[in-house]
Amino acid sequence: MRHSNLDDPDLSLADLMTKWPQTIPVFVRHKMLCVGCLVSPFHTIADACAEYHLDEEVFLAELKTAAGLA
Repeated sequence: MRHSNLDDPDLSLADLMTKWPQTIPVFVRHKMLCVGCLVSPFHTIADACAEYHLDEEVFLAELKTAAGLA
């Protein structure tokens, strides 16, 4: 895993969920198909938010809370 900071804009979703598995329910709650998706190693939080029309700042705050980083 190259990135270890949730704020890193280059952090892939696969790396994020590997390092902070407790964030997976956040994706599920938003009905996102990112968990187990074949493109998750290539997509970032920004990509996912754009795809699912989510506010990136709000979503990132949810991830940080779930990861215990807030």
